[in-house]
Amino acid sequence: MPVRLKKLIGTVLLVALVIVYALVATMVAVAQLAESGPVVHFLFFLLSGLVWILPAMGIIKWMVSEPKARG
Repeated sequence: MPVRLKKLIGTVLLVALVIVYALVATMVAVAQLAESGPVVHFLFFLLSGLVWILPAMGIIKWMVSEPKARG
């Protein structure tokens, strides 16, 4: 697959990941943390703000990997 196509697909996947992840994290926070204190809110948003990096790293690694040689 050409590098430019991989970067385009990866960019679209990253944007989709961030949007979907933000919506899911917000829905979980609204549904589960309504009665929680500020420390629980801080910890939830700290962890949920860091967890999305793991799938993003996989997408970025795939985007920048060299194409396999034919033959």
